[in-house]
Amino acid sequence: MTLADRVWHRCRLATLSPHREGLGVVEDGVIAAKDGIIVYAGPKADAPTGLDAAERIDCEGRWITPGLVDCHTHLVYGGNRAEEFELRLAGASYEEIARRGGGIMSTVKATRTASEDALVSGAQRRLEALMAEGVTTVEIKSGYGLAFATEQRQLRAARRLGSENQVTVRTTFLGAHALPPERAGDSKAYIADVCDMIPKLATEGLVDAVDAFCENIAFSVEETAQVFARARECNLRVKLHADQLSNLGGAALAARFGALSADHLEYADEAGIAAMAAAGTAAVVLPGAYYFLREKQTPPIDLMRKHRVPIALATDSNPGSSPLTSLLLTMNMGATLFRLTVDECIAAVTREAAGALGLFSETGSLEAGKRCDLAIWDVERPAELVYRIGFNPLHARVFRGQTT
Repeated sequence: MTLADRVWHRCRLATLSPHREGLGVVEDGVIAAKDGIIVYAGPKADAPTGLDAAERIDCEGRWITPGLVDCHTHLVYGGNRAEEFELRLAGASYEEIARRGGGIMSTVKATRTASEDALVSGAQRRLEALMAEGVTTVEIKSGYGLAFATEQRQLRAARRLGSENQVTVRTTFLGAHALPPERAGDSKAYIADVCDMIPKLATEGLVDAVDAFCENIAFSVEETAQVFARARECNLRVKLHADQLSNLGGAALAARFGALSADHLEYADEAGIAAMAAAGTAAVVLPGAYYFLREKQTPPIDLMRKHRVPIALATDSNPGSSPLTSLLLTMNMGATLFRLTVDECIAAVTREAAGALGLFSETGSLEAGKRCDLAIWDVERPAELVYRIGFNPLHARVFRGQTT
């Protein structure tokens, strides 16, 4: 007899297993978990003989996917940027607002004056919105401090969100997000500051990865490479805001450092995409920012398909360019704006998003040995998760084997 803590039965599974075709659909499925880990996920007919558990949950034919993964967010910050939204509606561009001292700088000012408790409280509401749609894993970046104490405070707030909620939080240090006012005109000195912060924050256990914004209004390829070299010295993986507003060769740079992901990528070229494929670097596309900034150039999805680069989707939840806290809406945007298929969208917020965080060995598919993070849906077919707008069909969310 195989004993488990819980068994979910009479369910249809979208396993997202790479060993199954498409979404890895199992029509008459069973999931069993013990100590928060899946011990079996697959057809009822193939379940171990004598599989039993103290608690059996009848899913009444509902669909189960892996818990959703939001692999690119900036959830922790102070203030908001509604006023700048009005300016953009009046014709000002994102770059114009940034060059006038707005944009990221306005959020930096608000974040620097916010206490850790205030940062946690503000982010908590945004996190709850994601969790209510079945998100069980979320990445949270810093990058609104641009000074050691505030970057540290943001990362501590992110760690607290993970410890105070039933969700896995991965933290990313984004000190190279913008040039702070006290270093105006001296990016070389600020990059030195960022490189000095990395080992200190890593020693405190506050950093899982390091990110940078490689763009004309932010940091050059050479400056970004300095940050990534220091991250490598500290045994930290890297991610990159790449080729969002122009093609600086960010995708190729990310690949050169074996980045977990390169994100945005609207202006990436085929050489950059091919380099990502060779390096195993995932593409994270962010339709919320594309929509909110009213951009015209979409990421090169066909090139990603051609070179078999894994495609993930994320909210990019942030106050300035994507104040979005719905991964379900993000999937719809990925389909309508970027022409991703239904299967691609669902994989993009489960299997591929987990890979973009370096976590696919732990989550992102329904397979034995992985965390029992589940989203149980009241839908007739998985396409509804992508098709509907402003509708949340989540029936239950399971985190590490426990219904939340």
